[in-house]
Formats: sequence, C-alpha cells, structure tokens
Amino acid sequence: MNPNPTPKPADSTQLGCQVSELSIAQLVGQVYEAAPPTLRGRLLEHLMRPLGVLSLLAVANGIFAKIRFRGGWPDLHVRLEDAQNVQASDVITLVSYVQQVSVHAVDGLADMLAASPVMMSSAAAALLMTVLVQRARTRRATDGQAGDSFATAR
Repeated sequence: MNPNPTPKPADSTQLGCQVSELSIAQLVGQVYEAAPPTLRGRLLEHLMRPLGVLSLLAVANGIFAKIRFRGGWPDLHVRLEDAQNVQASDVITLVSYVQQVSVHAVDGLADMLAASPVMMSSAAAALLMTVLVQRARTRRATDGQAGDSFATAR
C-alpha cells in the first residue's frame, strides 16, 4: 500500500494532444541551432523553396532573399557562410511564414529528419518529427472524412 499514487503513462492520443500544442516553428528553430552547417543549409533550402522572392523579402528583414540571390537561380543552394549567419529566430520567423503558404513544405521536414541520423540525435528533432507525423495523419483523416461526405452528398 503505497500512499503516493504512481501516475499512469499517457496514452498516445493524450500525448499527441500535449505535443501538438507546442510551436512547430520553435521546434524547427531548436533543430536548426543543433544542426551542423551543411544540414542547416539543406534545412534552409527546403524551407525557402516554396516562397517567391517577394515573400522572402518580407521575412526576417530580407535575409532569405539575399541568400536566394547569392544561392543561384533557378536551383537554390545555400552557402555555408550564409547558413552560419542565419539565427534560430530568423528560422522561426521563416517557418511561421512558410506554414501559411505551404503546410506540406513544413511537413516535408519529417522526411528530411528521418533521412539524417545526425539531425535525429536531438530531442527537439525527435519531438518535431512526432508532431509533424501526427499532424499529417490528422490532416489525412480529416481530408478522408471530407471526401466521404462529398461522395455521399452526390
């Protein structure tokens, strides 16, 4: 008879609700801080790809537009020195903007993280991957339900 009750482990649905409340942009910023320079460049390339130059000018005082112009056209390549000059706060701002334009671009970070054991070594990367996968599953389930209701309405 233990007077101190032991807490029950949370099931996956409860954990998903708690985790999804965290800011994805903040998690990406933490992952960016922990990543080596070459992986930082790949992360920036992935996030910048869906945005046009005018959008990049509006984010983080235009730092990403400068990188875009130096990185080549039409293929984007972020130089190591450019990746080192970008702060985590700039990445957080970029992710917040990209999520408004293309949620799928941010969700695609899960594939990038899964392909890189170096990036998955941080707790922030593991948590980000979990959040992104859960969000993608929820979106697919919601899209499937909307498609079912459309089919029955015909």
